[in-house]
Amino acid sequence: MIKWGIVGAGNIAHSFSKDLALVNGGKLVSVASRNLEKAQAFADEYGALNAYGSYEELFNSKTVDVIYLATPHTSHANLSIAAMKAGNAVLCEKPMGVNKGEVEKMVAVAKENNVFLMEALWTRFNPTIKKVKELVDNGTIGDIGYLHADFAFYALDRDENGRLLNPDLAGGSLLDIGIYPIFLAYLMLGKPKDIKASANFYKTGVEVQCSMIFNYDNAQAILYSGLNSNSEKKAEIAGSEGSIFIHPRWHETTGYTIEKDGESTSNEVGKRGKGYVHEIEEVQDCLASGKKQSDLWSHQNSLDLIEIMDSVRKLTGIVFPFE
Repeated sequence: MIKWGIVGAGNIAHSFSKDLALVNGGKLVSVASRNLEKAQAFADEYGALNAYGSYEELFNSKTVDVIYLATPHTSHANLSIAAMKAGNAVLCEKPMGVNKGEVEKMVAVAKENNVFLMEALWTRFNPTIKKVKELVDNGTIGDIGYLHADFAFYALDRDENGRLLNPDLAGGSLLDIGIYPIFLAYLMLGKPKDIKASANFYKTGVEVQCSMIFNYDNAQAILYSGLNSNSEKKAEIAGSEGSIFIHPRWHETTGYTIEKDGESTSNEVGKRGKGYVHEIEEVQDCLASGKKQSDLWSHQNSLDLIEIMDSVRKLTGIVFPFE
C-alpha cells in the first residue's frame, strides 16, 4: 500500500483525493495546510489519519511514501525541495517551477537525496493522449505537418488577488493553461527550432492571452492560451496521410477522431475518475519498481517544457515581480 500525503487543500487537491480513492494500492494518509482546521476538515472528508497545520510537520512526519504538492506555482520549488530534503518522494503539480532555474534546482535535489520526483502533468498519462501519441509515432497519419491546440476560459471576473490574476503568484494564462498546448506540441513534435509569440496583458500586470507559433523542420504548431474568452479546446494533428482530432476538452479528453482516406472514425477511449487516476498509477508503479523518475514524463521532459515556456516569456515580456 502506497501511503500518500497532500500539501495544500484547495480545489485540485479535492479532485486528486477523489481519484486517489479509485486507485488500488494507494491511500491518503496525511494532509497539511497552513490552517490546521482546514487540514483537519480535508482529512476527515477523505478519511486521512493525520492532519498538520504546517507543511514541515508533514515533511518530517515519516507517515507517507509520497507527497502530492498542490499549492500555487510560486511555492512549488521551495516546498518540493524541503520535502525531498526530508527524504520524501514528490509529485509536484504543474508547472514544476516558475522558471528553468527552479526546475534545475528541484531535479538536482531529487538526485542528491535519491528520491522520486515527477511533475504532475496529468494529460501525459491520459489514455487517449497515450493512444494518439502511439498513432502519430507509428505513422498512421503520415508525416506531421501541422498541430493546433488551444486552452482558454474567461477568468477576468475572478478575485484579482487569486492565483490567476495576481503577478505575485505567477498568474496569467501561460503557466497555468498555456502549458497544455505547449506540452502537446512538445510531445508530438519535440523541441521547436524557432518560436514566435505575442501576448496581451491585464491591468494587474499578468498576461491574459498568448499566441505562439512553433517552427520545426517540416512542421508548424499553432498554439494559444487565454483568460479573457473561452476557446473550443479541440486539438488537431494533421499529417501527410490524415488527421487526428482530440475531442474537447482535449487536455482531459476521453476520445479522438481520425480522418483518413475520406473516412472519419470516432474512437471513445475513456478514462477513470476525473483523470488523475492515471498519473497516480504511474507514480505508484514507479515507486513499486524503485524508479526515481517516470519514463513517460521524465526530469528532462520537465526541463525541456520549462525551457520552452521561458523562451515564450522572453519573447512576450512576461516577467514576475519576484524574479
